Amino acid sequence: MTLELMLAVGGLFVSIAFASTYVILEVLRRRAPGRQRLHGAGEAGVLAMETSLAIGELDPRLARANRLLPKSPKDMSRLQKKMARVGYRSPMAPVVYTICEVGLPALVLILCVYFLGSSRGLLMGTLAAVLAYMLPGFWLSRQAEKRKKLIANGLPDALDLLIVCVEAGMGLDQAITKASEELVVSHPALAEELGIITTEIRAGKARMEAFKNFAGRTQVEDVRQLVNMLVQTDRFGTSISQALRTQAEVSRTKRRQRAEERAQKLGVKLIFPLVFCLFPAMFVVTIGPAVIKFVRFFAATSV
Repeated sequence: MTLELMLAVGGLFVSIAFASTYVILEVLRRRAPGRQRLHGAGEAGVLAMETSLAIGELDPRLARANRLLPKSPKDMSRLQKKMARVGYRSPMAPVVYTICEVGLPALVLILCVYFLGSSRGLLMGTLAAVLAYMLPGFWLSRQAEKRKKLIANGLPDALDLLIVCVEAGMGLDQAITKASEELVVSHPALAEELGIITTEIRAGKARMEAFKNFAGRTQVEDVRQLVNMLVQTDRFGTSISQALRTQAEVSRTKRRQRAEERAQKLGVKLIFPLVFCLFPAMFVVTIGPAVIKFVRFFAATSV
């Protein structure tokens, strides 16, 4: 390798390293909790000012819209509950999902008929349309399971942070607010759910009702146990820090057991890639030369 080529490769490597470092630092700077809190406070101030200026014009429309909105999670439709469980709480999310669920099979059917012809394309397009109709539901279920795992894995860290805040003298509501702010980077799904709890409590909803809504939204067993523990603690007046510490230990033990279970399953899951990908190549490399020599030897002897 010549000196010019080595310098060119070294310069390319250094350039890629500097560019990657800059991008990573910029992303971390933008996602810093302090910066996000300042950005959120600025947006909230602007929104409050715009709302106060236009309250005279929008009051009738807001009143009419408020009658149409669901008053509690029980009044939400099945699709809205599924979308909220994944984390999509925009009013347009069910509409987009419905469009994909209806439009994707039609698009697949039209493409199959166009490229394969009317007779063959209609049969293949019908089967493909059925699969395309099931695809959004399958994707939504996978996203919901993934979010549940993220919340369950982040719950021990959130409980440790709540314990620190409560023992430092904060109330439970303030501790939840602080935890939702500090967990934005490490556990964004759980931080979003804790932020919803804070919003519901500030809106006037009872704390225990907000916790029960949290368990209903997430459908996580550890969260359900935590909510039951908090309800009992609030009812009997026991120490909340001790209860949180016990629940944190239980959640941490369950997280470790889940990790050990996945590690034990890894050996079984590796069988199929080894059999279908690695073993054929290994057999070709090890046995292939011997097979070629045997073929040549028997061909020479037969002549």
